Amino acid sequence: MTPFLRFFPTLFAFAAMWWVLADGDQGSWIIGIPAVLAASWAVNALGAVEHRDISIPGLLRFIPFFMWESLRGGFDVARRTLSPRLRVQPGFAVYQTRLQRPGARLFFANSVCLLPGTLAADLQNDQIKLHMLDSAVDPNTELKRLEHAVALIYREVD
Repeated sequence: MTPFLRFFPTLFAFAAMWWVLADGDQGSWIIGIPAVLAASWAVNALGAVEHRDISIPGLLRFIPFFMWESLRGGFDVARRTLSPRLRVQPGFAVYQTRLQRPGARLFFANSVCLLPGTLAADLQNDQIKLHMLDSAVDPNTELKRLEHAVALIYREVD
């Protein structure tokens, strides 16, 4: 595929993200068009994404997942920290991912912060060190759901 044709999936993905983040405001495209073009050019120029590895349907399915988990995660953190009784028990956990591609692992690590009370603190090969607001909660079920959503984007589904 020519570099010109590889540019469009990235452009589409960034334009969709801008549209969601701008809440569909048409006036935002004054800033959005240059930002989307610059981000798409940077990703393609730096070779950050191998487009043949990305599934557009998987990416489109990830958008509602991303929106829901962002809302749920934000609500959970607000509930825990604004409660009269501070409901946090911080700690760390390690999660071993089954994702094979480095790009998929990085995307997964960056998406971990969507989940309630979790943040990726370190990524080393296939292990992600997580900082958690409540170390008494087992994050594995949520992490497996997220990992599956990322695997669909990167075509790593069994």
